[in-house]
Amino acid sequence: MGFFKKIYVSNFFFYVLMGIMACFIFAHFFPALYNATWLLLYVFIAFTVIDVILLFAGKRIEGSRQAPEKFSNGDENPVQVTINSFYSFPVTLKIIDEVPFQFQLRNFDIKRKLAPGGSDTIEYSLRPTERGEYFFGRLNIYVSSPLLLASRRYIFNNGQMVPTYPSFIQLRKYDLMAFSNRLFQYGLKKIRRIGHTMEFEQIKEYVSGDDIRTINWKATAKRNQLMVNQFQDEKSQNVYMAIDKGRVMKMPFNGLSLLDYAINSTLVLSNIILKKQDKAGMFTFSKKVENRVEAERRTSQMQRILENLYNIKTDFFESDYGRLYADIKRNITQRSLILLYTNFETLDGLNRQLPYLKGMAKSHLLVVVFFENTELEQLIHKKAENVQEIYDQVIAEKFAFEKRLIVNELMKYGIYSVLTKPENLTIDSINKYLEIKARGIL
Repeated sequence: MGFFKKIYVSNFFFYVLMGIMACFIFAHFFPALYNATWLLLYVFIAFTVIDVILLFAGKRIEGSRQAPEKFSNGDENPVQVTINSFYSFPVTLKIIDEVPFQFQLRNFDIKRKLAPGGSDTIEYSLRPTERGEYFFGRLNIYVSSPLLLASRRYIFNNGQMVPTYPSFIQLRKYDLMAFSNRLFQYGLKKIRRIGHTMEFEQIKEYVSGDDIRTINWKATAKRNQLMVNQFQDEKSQNVYMAIDKGRVMKMPFNGLSLLDYAINSTLVLSNIILKKQDKAGMFTFSKKVENRVEAERRTSQMQRILENLYNIKTDFFESDYGRLYADIKRNITQRSLILLYTNFETLDGLNRQLPYLKGMAKSHLLVVVFFENTELEQLIHKKAENVQEIYDQVIAEKFAFEKRLIVNELMKYGIYSVLTKPENLTIDSINKYLEIKARGIL
């Protein structure tokens, strides 16, 4: 039975068989064709048997799938299939890889031709849109000879699990962003450093070009020569990313939810914060505060943040900002930069939470990061063709205008904000952090 389970007949087999059946029908009206049709049938059977013998004369195909150890959420992840042929004749391959069900690829197949004794490496990409475990099935390879009447199935890689983590591909992409001139290529602004946001480092002798405002007169009197204070950039400041995982973050854009955009941004920004010698921490909140990682600068901090981000799941509750405020007041005693990833669609929604945001802003530097609705932008710029579409555009413009009102309302109370498109969240968050560091307002 195992032998017969490996045999598959091709479409070409049925086309030929249907042609022979048509010949038998014509032979009923033209008897002279009867013997020739039987001869054609015998030849067809003989070629089919020869095709099967050629395909099953030993194991002649080796194949394997090389998937990455983990997928990067929201990015294109390469998967390779390597095939080696040991047949002495050219073969036609049909490759059906049983990709994880999350991708919903129902008609996934790849067709290739291999020369005698040839090999090939086939690469395709998969873009996951949610974190978790992705299970591959079997790698099925159907081999046909030049006769194309039958196929033999080979099975490789019977099962494989690949976990999907927050976007570490973005992490590598922006790794050196804070330290190179390539910032401008990503649309980031050049920030002019303002004032002396410095920590004292040492007292040194004055040399031409030093700022005379930093002269240390007591040290100058003792040494009988000009001495100046030398400063260094402030380091080891606490930066927390607070991620709202309530129902407002369930909204999807380009396959990814707002929560996943925030998670990917948090991972990248944490890496840059640590490279800038600051302390990176994070936590999530909805009905309660969870997934807490204290702001530290140790070598294992990125791994701790990554593991906590991997397990975050959204829910459909209304987020409790009162509990968030109480938790921050109790657990974060040192003045810190808090980037709050959330979303407000209306001014009324902001006003309900504004007292808690103002309370947080009294003790910490609060930056509220929320999202533009790109679907509304497309609707606004679409040419209206009837009264209903004009009405829809007016409503869309009203909602877009309320987003800008939210920014102004937060600014009135000294709360910084970032209004960004979901796909630009990482860049805009990095830009705001670098701006705050450069201006020394923390």
